[in-house]
Parts: sequence; C-alpha cells; structure tokens
Amino acid sequence: MDNEGHTRAPIAGAAAVAVAFDTAAASYDSLRRKLVPCFDAFYGNVLEVIDDWDGLPAPSILDLGAGTGLLSEIILHHRPEAHLYLVDVAEAMLAGARQRLAESPRVSFEVADYARAPLGGPWDMVVSALSIHHLSDDDKRSLYRRAFDSIRPGGLFINAEQVLGPTAEAESHYRRRWSAQVLAAGVPPDEYARTLERMRLDRCAPLEVQLEWLREAGFAQVDCTFKQWRFAVISALRPPKSQ
Repeated sequence: MDNEGHTRAPIAGAAAVAVAFDTAAASYDSLRRKLVPCFDAFYGNVLEVIDDWDGLPAPSILDLGAGTGLLSEIILHHRPEAHLYLVDVAEAMLAGARQRLAESPRVSFEVADYARAPLGGPWDMVVSALSIHHLSDDDKRSLYRRAFDSIRPGGLFINAEQVLGPTAEAESHYRRRWSAQVLAAGVPPDEYARTLERMRLDRCAPLEVQLEWLREAGFAQVDCTFKQWRFAVISALRPPKSQ
C-alpha cells in the first residue's frame, strides 16, 4: 500500500465503478439508511464482531472500498484509539471521507484500485462495507488470499456485504423485498433509478461460496454473524502462529 497517498490508474472494470460512484458522491450519504433498510443492525453487527475479537486496544485497520468513510467513522466512534487507512477507487467518494474524518489525526487515505494495489500491512484488521461485491469472483478469491497475507496472525477480517441469493428464486425475492423496502422508505424515483443503474455493476456472489473462499485462503472461525436478505456480515480470523 502506498503510504504517500499516490493515485494509481484503475483497470477498466474499476474505472466504471469509480465513475459511477464519483457521480453519486454528493447524495450518497443522505440515502444510506433508506437504501440499506437494516442499516443499524447491519453496521451494528460489525461493531459486535470487533468487540468479540480478542485483539489490540488500538488496532491498525485497513478499510477497503471505504467510500465516504461511513464504516470508518462508525468504527472510530466506537474505538477512538484505532488507526484507520481508507482506500477507494472513486476520488470524489474519498474526498467525502476526508471531509467527514477531517478532525481525526488517526486516519490516512489513498485513491487506489485495491483489487490490484498492494494491501500493505501487517494490519490488525481488514474491513470492508458494500464494496467487494463489485469485483469479479476471481478477484474476490484473490482479494481474500491477499487480505489473509496482509493481516497479522490473530487479526480479523470483516466484510459487510451484499450477497447473491442461493437460487434464482431467492435472488428474485431479495430484489423484490429490497425494492419494496426502499420505495416505502421514500427514496425519490430519480434516485431509485440511479441506484438501479449503479447496481448493474454489482457482481455479487452467494454467501456460502464466499465463506468457502475465505477458508481456502487460510482463515479460521469463518462465519456469517448477520444476514437479512441480501445484506450479510462475514467475519474471519487469521489463526495465531501457535495454530
């Protein structure tokens, strides 16, 4: 990971994601609770997983696809002694994170395509929220292996994510439920249409498949600690050296 904050040119797929989210950056935060119907439970579970982790009191944390810094802000509020390094391919999104976290001296930023850029480390924790599902399946598997290598023994990986339904019928049900919930929450029609357009970039994978990829990467205690339809929190531990 480039600690100087240099910008790297993203690959074509990442470029499409960067353009879509740079365009959405201005209104992104205002719609989060409406577009993530289980917002409090979803992000709250991330904090519960961190609290259950027998880790350091001032962990170093890499936030992949950090966007406007929402997850990092939630973690810092809960663990103000933590040090966070935020990475995102969309420069405008990360500009929002810089503004949101401007008062914190424990935060660093980098515009980069984390599917290709070195992850650095060793980190005590690698986290991500609603980002990894934009990668191809091959890149997801590769990222899980690279994340394992970048985490110190005994360190933690958390991915708060959108997952694909286990069957076509289940996926259709997930989509109908989500659409009904966000429209009932009052998402304006134009924003709903733009969200659907961004969702065309989604490349979600089933939960069980991703749990197996994490085990293949070497992680232990691989688990899904929260799931509500398409939203799931996945956690895993890099085993201590003694194991």
